[in-house]
Amino acid sequence: MRTNTPKKIDSIQFGLLSPERIRKMSATRIITPDTYDEDGFPIEMGLMDPRLGVIEPGLRCKTCGQRVGKDGCPGHFGHIELAMPVIHVGYVKTILGILRSTCRGCGHLLLDEEQKRKLAKRYKSLLASGQSTMNFSKEVIALARKSSKCPYCGRPNHNIELDKPTTFREEGHKMTPAEVREWLERVSEVEEENLYMFDINPEVARPEWMVLTVLPVPPVTTRPSITLQTGERSEDDLTHKLVDIIRINQRLQENRDAGAPQLIVEDLWELIQYHITTYFDNQTAGIPPARHRSGRALKTLAQRLKGKEGRFRSNLSGKRVNFSARTVISPDPNLSINEVGVPIKMARELTVKVRVTPYNIEEVKELVRRGPSPAPPKGKIYIPGVNYITRPDGRRIKVTVENAETVAERVEVGAIVERQLDDGDIVLFNRQPSLHRMSMMAHKVRVLPYKTFRMNLAVCPPYNADFDGDEMNLHVLQSEEARGEAEVLMKVQENILSPRFGGAIIGAIHDHITGCFLLTHQEKAFDKEDAIRILSAIGYKGDIKESMSGKEIFSKILPKEINLEYKAQSCINCDECLKENCPYDSYVVIKNGILEKGVIDEKSIGAFKGVIVEHIARKYGMDAVRDFIDRVTKLGIAAITTIGFTTGIDDEDMPEEANIQREEQLAKASEKIDQLIKAYNNGELEEIPGRSIEETLEMEIMRVTGRTRDQMGEIAGHYLGMGNSAVIMARSGARGSMLNLSQMAGCVGQQAVRGERISRGYINRTLPHFKKGDLGAKAKGFVASNYKKGLTPTEYFFHSMGGREGLVDTAVRTSRSGYMQRRLINALENLKMEDDGTVRTTYGDIIQFNYGEDGVDPAKSIRGDAVDIEDILREVL
Repeated sequence: MRTNTPKKIDSIQFGLLSPERIRKMSATRIITPDTYDEDGFPIEMGLMDPRLGVIEPGLRCKTCGQRVGKDGCPGHFGHIELAMPVIHVGYVKTILGILRSTCRGCGHLLLDEEQKRKLAKRYKSLLASGQSTMNFSKEVIALARKSSKCPYCGRPNHNIELDKPTTFREEGHKMTPAEVREWLERVSEVEEENLYMFDINPEVARPEWMVLTVLPVPPVTTRPSITLQTGERSEDDLTHKLVDIIRINQRLQENRDAGAPQLIVEDLWELIQYHITTYFDNQTAGIPPARHRSGRALKTLAQRLKGKEGRFRSNLSGKRVNFSARTVISPDPNLSINEVGVPIKMARELTVKVRVTPYNIEEVKELVRRGPSPAPPKGKIYIPGVNYITRPDGRRIKVTVENAETVAERVEVGAIVERQLDDGDIVLFNRQPSLHRMSMMAHKVRVLPYKTFRMNLAVCPPYNADFDGDEMNLHVLQSEEARGEAEVLMKVQENILSPRFGGAIIGAIHDHITGCFLLTHQEKAFDKEDAIRILSAIGYKGDIKESMSGKEIFSKILPKEINLEYKAQSCINCDECLKENCPYDSYVVIKNGILEKGVIDEKSIGAFKGVIVEHIARKYGMDAVRDFIDRVTKLGIAAITTIGFTTGIDDEDMPEEANIQREEQLAKASEKIDQLIKAYNNGELEEIPGRSIEETLEMEIMRVTGRTRDQMGEIAGHYLGMGNSAVIMARSGARGSMLNLSQMAGCVGQQAVRGERISRGYINRTLPHFKKGDLGAKAKGFVASNYKKGLTPTEYFFHSMGGREGLVDTAVRTSRSGYMQRRLINALENLKMEDDGTVRTTYGDIIQFNYGEDGVDPAKSIRGDAVDIEDILREVL
């Protein structure tokens, strides 16, 4: 019986490979830098020796006799005997610590016996309490470094310095790796039982092994060569590096044995040290990276493992998968929010496994007869076929047009048929970056012509998608269990209420909102023809009167028992709210499914705000709200198409009297700023508590310029009015804001860098166009012009400064928040809410006794509150 006891790893032990161990695990010594001979066969004792494993299909490994493949030869190590010892760049810090804290003469740790006893006692207590011993070794080294001479042999303790990356100096004298290795050997002999003081376990590691005398050569399977289209072989970066190491090693050996001058030997020794260092890590600080002839830096061992493209993040945490597709997305308002349009080309390539049973065998045979991609019958764009069949004995057969009939006859119970994607299949749809769970949802397939994924516009907000070239991924689920789980938990309609704030994250956007706003604003009437055109879009089959108001038309898609009252988005917050008697039609009243008062805008049906969407989701369930969103988007589009809606640059034209008012306000603001500067210069300005006089002036001027821009917006809003398309979009919440409008038609306003008026530039002034010491509005980045009229050169320059800050800010913020999210997820990924309501780790440790300290599921809360009392009272009364 399987128990669910979590298994906890007690400890992991890391060791070092000894030279003997490297030779023992090696299948052959490597002595020649050549890889293949003229006939293309691997050279014996070369880097591609057949004893290191095989990558060519058909060949057998000379060490284990197996072929290449999943369960075949895993590859075997070789070794290079180095002519001279070389320092391992990965252990430089450890070596430095040992050299600094031990005696070169006798190899003892520079501490007396009493100190060692105390440290040993402390080390044992750390182990007993399960604490980390990493910092212990740092303390030992720091303590030993203080000794001026060795307590055992009396030799003075010289200072050891590290010239990065791998050169050690004793009192300025450069030590060779051979000298370093001798010293470390002495330490191992004398202080064997005290090596744990350096955080080294003497059973599995010894200090002198950190200086290499033998280099392990990884198997061929780790560094396979590829054959280019030209027929040339291209070797892996590691092989390139190993070729360099062997060449220099040979030259070093020959020169040393021939008694060459010391200088030449040292140069070659340094060169092999460089090659081995860059073989381990080609981004070592202090040395230039090794490069290809093309100038590309080689990817060596450390680069294979670390970072975003490394083994861990790229091949283990996340990897490319089968049964997935990716292409550009485009909008299709005729699809349901639960659907995704898939191109025929993809549907033919992606498959779903169907297990053959006595109940579906005839149906499956019919599918197989069609072959991989049959020509569709008249009136149909696509009919799914079958790509592969796996027989009960495990044999996989590719279905082609030629063999389809034969294979169909042989289909038997227990076989698995891989049929092409069809309408109604459940798939996962995802857009990166995946920032929350709604970045990956389940959709139902609709196979459509052309080459893009199609989706309903209402589903853009959770994916944060737009159609300016965004691409999305589609994953076809392969098991019944996965399909069932996705259908129940991940379908779009199940994710309408956001787990962040409990409101609707999917709802009408842009044109849908404008359409419904135009339909229901004031008492707009439609004749029978227009009413039929709008209502047919939502599939309405009831009676239609000769004349219908927009509110009546909208009521046709509301559930019959719904009762709601709330302020609309277009509400301008009057001093006293007249509720249903609102002169601006901004108070919504729905009684028994009929829209009696108010206008439908973003607050009613929009994503993130939609009151009606949320109410239907909670009261009538997810099928009802999906149906409502599908219909409201179609209704909005039909209404805006029937009524007509367009916007252009002319919408920002203002009448002459508005421009006069604008100039007056700007003159007043300029005058007010001059007065403030005058008061500042005369020392009459009153300081804001906690601020200097300069800061007070800046804050007062910022306040004046801010208020001026707002007044410009009010003038623009007043003169443009609700007949203006741009105003309709801003007021209904469809797109943009009144601030955008006031900047286009009124004035752009004060430009700021780091929250202050622009001050950088020339000495005592921002630009040479202004007098030195000018504190006025224009000299410090106030843009009095608007976008319609155009900016002066100085205004344009200041505006660019403000805009640049915004762009840089956005770019920096995105990368910072992305990395922050990654760290948070990694920290919290092992938390789970158990059936008893507690939040626990995978080991069963309790993090919270009650989820979120209050036990409220945010997705089921009413914007954070556990219950909506007003709604309950309204229902009861």
